Amino acid sequence: MKNLRSVLIVLVVIVAVAGGGFAYWKSQQSELPDFIASGNGRIEAEEIRVATKYAGRVDEVLVDEGDTVSAGQVLARMDTAELMASQARARAEVAGAEQGIAEAEALIIQRQSELSFAQQQLARANELVKNNNISREQVDQRRADRDVAQAALSAAQAKLVSAQRNVEATEAELRRIQVQIDDSVLKAPRDGRVQYRLAEPGEVLSGGGPVITMIDLSDVYMNVFLPTRQAGLAFVGNEARIMLDAAPGFVIPAKVSFVADDAQFTPREVETRSERDKLMFRVKVRIDRELLAEHIKRVKTGLPGEAYIMLADHQDWPDAFTPNVPDDATLRQSMK
Repeated sequence: MKNLRSVLIVLVVIVAVAGGGFAYWKSQQSELPDFIASGNGRIEAEEIRVATKYAGRVDEVLVDEGDTVSAGQVLARMDTAELMASQARARAEVAGAEQGIAEAEALIIQRQSELSFAQQQLARANELVKNNNISREQVDQRRADRDVAQAALSAAQAKLVSAQRNVEATEAELRRIQVQIDDSVLKAPRDGRVQYRLAEPGEVLSGGGPVITMIDLSDVYMNVFLPTRQAGLAFVGNEARIMLDAAPGFVIPAKVSFVADDAQFTPREVETRSERDKLMFRVKVRIDRELLAEHIKRVKTGLPGEAYIMLADHQDWPDAFTPNVPDDATLRQSMK
């Protein structure tokens, strides 16, 4: 009997707490006009994984977690000793290929001279044979010498083309190695803040292995979930407001940047209206980039709060939702 009584007491407490929570939620909702929806969420930002393109050993990591970085800043370097050796060999091959061009050009000059001499010999033979000073066989021999010299010149010209292609191939290989060396320097793709160091110097990573995770502080938002009716009236571009638990009383202006096409937490197909009313759709509320830039040092992800969204084409915000973003001094004073 005592155990049954204890169970009943626990059930009564749970029901009372749930009923009180529901009543509080209803009272909070009733304070809002019908054309304003609200939902709880956390401040989030786009996450960027800075990874190595090729397999290799981490040489150094130049930033720490929490550091603010700018686009193009070097975050880490991979070991390039092997690539540097390959680059030196490729440069030697380029030099050798260029020498091949010089040799081919010299050979062409030689073959051109030989052809010119053979042509002159043939011309003299043609004159001499008219007076029967030489035999027809000697003329034929001069003509054959001319043809051989012409063929040798064509071969030398083809060798020059081959040498030029060889230089292009070796230079392309040199550029490829240089690209690998450049890619071994990991840079920040945009302004942001380092979130995690996922690798340390000396670690060997496979291709695509992440080294740094950073967040884009110019793309900060909050995801909330709205029921079917409200989600249907929340349009991309609609004004919104964000209030954070860490800074009560301050209102951050924002806009709706995304409304999900698919419902969450419920089956895809439902048959009754009552079931359809339970569908929840994800709505993303993004803070203006210019405002973020002004307060970039105070942007912090993970903070819980609530987003309020203007539905349909309404424009009239209650006075309590007038944007009020504090400066540093005001924020510190409010936290005392």
